[in-house]
Amino acid sequence: MASPSSSNSALFSSNATNENPMPSCILVANANDPSGAGGLTADIATVISVGGHAVSIVTGSYIRDTSEIFDHCSFDSDSVTEQARAALEDLPVQAIKIGFVGSPENIAALAEITSDYAQLPVVSYMPNLSWWEDDRIDQYLDAFQELLLPQTTVLVGNHSTLWRWLLPDWRSDASPTARDLAAAAAEHGVPYTLVTGIPQPKQFVENVLASPNTVLCSSRFELFDATFTGAGDTLSAALTALIGCGCDLPEACGEAFNYLDHCLGAGFRPGMGHVVPDRMFWAEPEDEDEEEEKSETDSEDGDENSTPSGQAAPGSAGTLSPDTMAAPTIATGSTDIELPSLDGFAFPPHDTKH
Repeated sequence: MASPSSSNSALFSSNATNENPMPSCILVANANDPSGAGGLTADIATVISVGGHAVSIVTGSYIRDTSEIFDHCSFDSDSVTEQARAALEDLPVQAIKIGFVGSPENIAALAEITSDYAQLPVVSYMPNLSWWEDDRIDQYLDAFQELLLPQTTVLVGNHSTLWRWLLPDWRSDASPTARDLAAAAAEHGVPYTLVTGIPQPKQFVENVLASPNTVLCSSRFELFDATFTGAGDTLSAALTALIGCGCDLPEACGEAFNYLDHCLGAGFRPGMGHVVPDRMFWAEPEDEDEEEEKSETDSEDGDENSTPSGQAAPGSAGTLSPDTMAAPTIATGSTDIELPSLDGFAFPPHDTKH
């Protein structure tokens, strides 16, 4: 398995051409998760795993285990503001991810901060809030829609979550497409929406990055025979880190899909509840038998057709490597991710009104 120094640093750092590469600083604002399944723990591990430096803003804490969320304790908005401004005034942050921040007051605080740093791309993740009281869900979603969506570059969420939130009056017999949801988000100022878990036939789901007018990146995955916790935080944090490290949006999305697929494939069950993505899968030592088998195969194939140790063969869904990560088509799950060519692609400026 490739080490972070041989693969991730050169691949993901926006300063990789410098003599002394430095990881890109990625600010993540989220709730602490004491189980380690999701929340800020997932964000930090993911950002580090793909080669960034995690600048973490604690907005509160879940009270939960790996099976369910029981409650949430929110920090006051002044504490959140002071954390974020201290970090932003010191560190060269390249991108911001906003997860579950716990209260309308914290949403307002972060909306003001992202408005002040309008040059930075913002990835906002909306998790499933069904564990919360209905009135608090409504207050949170209303504040997020009014204050943070206008500051958001990419909105990330599960198909059913975004459908209930953005298109509550949908009347068609067919479920809304990713472009339908992107159009609904665009009414609130969001240029791009990443919709996950779109149901497909034969136990497949599709993840789609879309604007109201086009699909920028999509991939179909076969469902795992397991229930995961923390996949949404992992995907959105990876996307944010890759954008902050210099990838354009379609490429970053494809790489994030690929990374998540590996994390889920290596997932583990640390407690009595759900499976957790292994965000550091690349650091696991290879089995000795697998290593010997690989060496024998490489010897039989000869130098011309062999694959260097620690790298996946081009076009495979194996180890993340500079070759597979930089490819225009990335094999992941059971199908390929199609990345359109967008020469001159740039993120639009934020609407700073809120």
